[in-house]
Amino acid sequence: MPQSKGGSVCLAYSGGLDTSIILVWLKEQGYEVVCFMANVGQEEDFDAARKKAMSIGAKKVIIEDLRLIFVEEFCWPAIACNAKYEGHYLLGTSLARPAIARAQIKAAQAEGCFAVSHGCTGKGNDGARFEFAFAAIDPAMAVIAPWRDPTFYDRFPGRDALLDYAAEKGIPVSSTKAKPWSMDENLAHCSYEAGILEDPDQTPPSDMWKLTINPTDAPDKPEYFTLEFTKGIPTKLEYTEAGKSKTALEPVELFTTMNAIARRHGVGRIDIVENRFVGIKSRGCYESPGLYCLHAAHMDLEGLTLDREVRALRDQFVSFNYAQMLYKGFYFAPEREFLHASIVKSQEKVNGRVRCLAFKGDAVVLGRTSESSLYDQSEASMDEMGGFEPQDTTGFIKANSIRLRKYGTMKKAGGEDL
Repeated sequence: MPQSKGGSVCLAYSGGLDTSIILVWLKEQGYEVVCFMANVGQEEDFDAARKKAMSIGAKKVIIEDLRLIFVEEFCWPAIACNAKYEGHYLLGTSLARPAIARAQIKAAQAEGCFAVSHGCTGKGNDGARFEFAFAAIDPAMAVIAPWRDPTFYDRFPGRDALLDYAAEKGIPVSSTKAKPWSMDENLAHCSYEAGILEDPDQTPPSDMWKLTINPTDAPDKPEYFTLEFTKGIPTKLEYTEAGKSKTALEPVELFTTMNAIARRHGVGRIDIVENRFVGIKSRGCYESPGLYCLHAAHMDLEGLTLDREVRALRDQFVSFNYAQMLYKGFYFAPEREFLHASIVKSQEKVNGRVRCLAFKGDAVVLGRTSESSLYDQSEASMDEMGGFEPQDTTGFIKANSIRLRKYGTMKKAGGEDL
């Protein structure tokens, strides 16, 4: 911890258990605390959070609306390159952290703070995500990370100790010893970890899930929608509400509406054990309703519009590594900028419309169209030649089987069977 006392610290404040305790603890250490809250689409009573922070000692509370920036700058590129960590996680928290960190640094600079602080533990990924961003944006800014400071974690060895302290100090918190899991929510998802979820064989309680209805309780009638993409970016959502056709065009409205449709059909839940950056395996439960639908529709459209070899290179190199960089916190890094340029180039012709339905926990593609399509129905048909010469396949097969013949001959000579 920095030795200077009496200066101002800008705390990334959520209004939850950890950051509320940290606010009071920082005050105990002699610091003035400016709380920074980012609106990244979470369902939050920001006025109540502001009042709570001020009531427990904050010098000032800054609330900034980052929803449009979060969607356009962070979510859209991740969809455009089909970024998924370890094949499942859609990176909702990973996408939000650099947006929050950049805005927090700007707030700290504007308020004359000598340090920034956060409530991330030493075992998780978020500490790295925040502090890598801080280091890139303002290398001179000091960082106070209480969960890595022995004077803090010796005093609060676990969540029960935090809850006891909150009760002692009269700090209102939503976590309880009956529901001790940790949550993080934004427009892209809600995540759940810790508490009873640390047993990977423990089924999440039904009342844990905040965003989506249980798929088994979802409506028995599907809901239809159409997504339009321009250069790989979602630009229009067509849907029906109360029997009337509607359209969402503005990015935040589009995302919010897609979320609403998916939520009422139980779409976007995952429960996984993942590999944290620090080397620890962690169980995480996630709800990404709208993001799941947007990913599914975009990936489907690429089948119609993206060249085979470009798609293979993108999937093997760009998608995998972009997801790794987001997950590990290397957003403000030269390699991420390099890959971003590749994403933009790969999506130049990913234009079109994808018709879908949401039903009982899944988003299903019904059809797709594009003026940039590489698909030739006549050529692909089994009912006509379409300009394709079948005899040409003979040479194609023969040439591509040369190495296989050599391999088979070698195995046979060595007495091995294939």
